[in-house]
Amino acid sequence: MSRVYAGILGSLAMVVVICRGWLSSGGVEGTLMSAIAYLVAFAIVGAILGYLAETTVDESVRVKLEQELARSAEKPATS
Repeated sequence: MSRVYAGILGSLAMVVVICRGWLSSGGVEGTLMSAIAYLVAFAIVGAILGYLAETTVDESVRVKLEQELARSAEKPATS
């Protein structure tokens, strides 16, 4: 999940910076250098957010599964 978030946020940041440079008639070299810098920065942020999201979801599922297993173990078996 962290790779997906990194790819999405990094690519989105790069596209936004390139569009901003194109609309403001910025220089190609400066625009691309800024776009690459933002790509790297937002990819790192996306990787961190993706890792946190994955950890949160995994923990939540684990806790719910443990609760269900404990609840089913407490119920007497009916035959």
